[in-house]
Amino acid sequence: MLEHETKIALVTGASSGFGLLTSVALAQQGYRVIAAMRNPDNRGPLLEQAGQAGVADRLEVARMDVTDHGTVHAVVADAIRKHGRIDALINNAGYAAGGFVEDVPMEAWRAQMETNVFGLIAVTRAVLPHMRKQGFGTIVNVSSVSGLMAFPGYAPYSASKFAVEGFSEALRLEMKPFGIRVVLIEPGAYRTDIWRKGFDAIHVSEASPYRGLLDKVLAYSRKTSETAPDPSEIARRIVKIVRSPKSRFRTMSGQGVRLAVWGRTLLPWSWYEAIIMRFLK
Repeated sequence: MLEHETKIALVTGASSGFGLLTSVALAQQGYRVIAAMRNPDNRGPLLEQAGQAGVADRLEVARMDVTDHGTVHAVVADAIRKHGRIDALINNAGYAAGGFVEDVPMEAWRAQMETNVFGLIAVTRAVLPHMRKQGFGTIVNVSSVSGLMAFPGYAPYSASKFAVEGFSEALRLEMKPFGIRVVLIEPGAYRTDIWRKGFDAIHVSEASPYRGLLDKVLAYSRKTSETAPDPSEIARRIVKIVRSPKSRFRTMSGQGVRLAVWGRTLLPWSWYEAIIMRFLK
């Protein structure tokens, strides 16, 4: 690869949140960005921010539903046909489903896994043959602190992100001999649409025995969302990962994230459990 060649990045879930900001940030660094989203009619905010940054001409909006593997392969094939390679894949598409386990219907569990896990795997598998032939490439999987520690009321989301963590560990080891880097970024709470969408995707009924407990979880989540930091920080971190020749496997980010994960890892489980239970009283 020649240094003067324009590098190509594919970002999923680019209509909002981390995906939107990362697409613009990569374009600002000279990347040609394929901004993939389920519904291109929602490209307005992305193009507005890209226009303000003067990089709208470096973006290509593509329709990709990560649960529709036909659209996945079509977007990747089109990128290779146009540009000859993909230098970076940012697997960002996802959402948070919630509710206490008994209240969440099986179809909601399956939908969560289809997007957050199987969709991510499908996009990765579509890109891998091309990166392997190139002999280079970076794959950034957007996980979550919820992939390191689970919280009551968010079992579907946590289960999906724990799966992303395990998949990424295996993939990193498999791809290392081929010159492909696999990196996890694990954000805590940031001000993105995942909060609003997550609250809309909560499963509970008025008669649920878990209603009172879930209300306390949601109250804490809403308070957290109101004080969450600017998501541009994650976009900058992703750009740094993509541009650096070397980067560690896991990057945690967010208010109190390292302390929380440290407590989850090092404290006796009974102590950690007691801390969490205090939030439900």
